[in-house]
Amino acid sequence: MAKKKNKLVRPCVKWAGGKRQILNKIMKYIPDNFSTYYEPFVGGGAVLFNIQSKKAIINDANHHLFNVYHVIRDNVNELIKDLEKHKNKEEYYYEIRELDRTEKFKTMSDIEKASRILFLNKTCYNGLFRVNSSGEFNVPFGSYKNPDIVNAPVLKAVSHYLNNNNVKILNVDFEESMKGMRKEAFVYFDPPYHPLSDSSSFTGYTLDGFGKEDQIRLKNLCDKLDKRGCRFLLSNSGADFIQELYQDYKCEKIGAKRSINSDGNKRGKVKELLVRNYD
Repeated sequence: MAKKKNKLVRPCVKWAGGKRQILNKIMKYIPDNFSTYYEPFVGGGAVLFNIQSKKAIINDANHHLFNVYHVIRDNVNELIKDLEKHKNKEEYYYEIRELDRTEKFKTMSDIEKASRILFLNKTCYNGLFRVNSSGEFNVPFGSYKNPDIVNAPVLKAVSHYLNNNNVKILNVDFEESMKGMRKEAFVYFDPPYHPLSDSSSFTGYTLDGFGKEDQIRLKNLCDKLDKRGCRFLLSNSGADFIQELYQDYKCEKIGAKRSINSDGNKRGKVKELLVRNYD
């Protein structure tokens, strides 16, 4: 792990289930030494950017997010310039939001697409990334007075980290991203959480979602890693199903404040679970 951390290296996007609220609880379980850091569900990257590992393999199923990280790494100055054109106005917001329903979207550059996602993320209602059944962004305007659309120092710091360390960015299935993991490495899993109830869900940030079968597939992967002597730390909801699934591992229940939910009455303290296979 890197000895000297840059405080400007922090999440560029607000993401459902982001870990900034419980970083201190997660960090106490991060091993002092490992060869490669793996994060197959990187999301906003709060844990990655806090650790600032010199060698990492990060992955996310959301291709929009995958593109954002690539552009930040490879074209940060052009991205910042493109972000400066955006306006925090409702009519303009819906014009930009509707682009993925048009033919023009296919001709947009990766820089323009990344700029669009960052703009929508900073100005949409409650910073919620959500797509409909057609994979189209469908969150309403947030009506914020002064959203931080162009945070150039943070974008440049993240770009510097991604360029000056051995960080591989993937957009594959989580199992695929774990291929070749060695015993000396370490993985932090932060999958879309299993709903605490049938009426709640955080699985709408990719078109195909993340269902019960995927949760079981992830648990089976953890079992395989455990047998190989690999260390893993996993976050998930405190749902009974998840507690039963990981009952053979070390589990700690924690309370986390969640501000991202389409239903305002369901925001606040929620029960989460930290699972690990090492002391």
